[in-house]
Amino acid sequence: MQKAVLLDMLAQNRTTCSFAFDQITVENLPLRLNDETASIGFIYRHVGEMMNLFGLFFGLPVEIQNTTMGELDKGQGQDIKPSQELIAAGYAMFEAYVETTPDEAWHDTIETPFFGTVSRARLFSHVLFHTAHHAGQLSLTLSRAKKGL
Repeated sequence: MQKAVLLDMLAQNRTTCSFAFDQITVENLPLRLNDETASIGFIYRHVGEMMNLFGLFFGLPVEIQNTTMGELDKGQGQDIKPSQELIAAGYAMFEAYVETTPDEAWHDTIETPFFGTVSRARLFSHVLFHTAHHAGQLSLTLSRAKKGL
């Protein structure tokens, strides 16, 4: 039962976020909400990088290099294909993780630099929240953006 619930949560996150992600095009990657905010391309890349980098906390093998967390937007993410691939890989990675993780292991704790010690389930929920949060930023930017700098 628990595995089915977690897979449903992941599927719903993917569906909900796709409303923003599917609107991203090569043409709108440079758009920004205002001069002080990151571009659509940067945020989109950040989502993909972080989905994968969160895997490190779960002990998953990750080969992604951070180019966005704690960084300024200097054009990272202006190539749409790698960001799309990162997001697809992140969802696939977490789907496989849910499929192979025993129910009792979701109560095991993981040490994080952001939240201290939390359960696997709680960290998994943060991955979903983080993705949805940035999908919301992307939706807002897509609807109200200025041309990039």
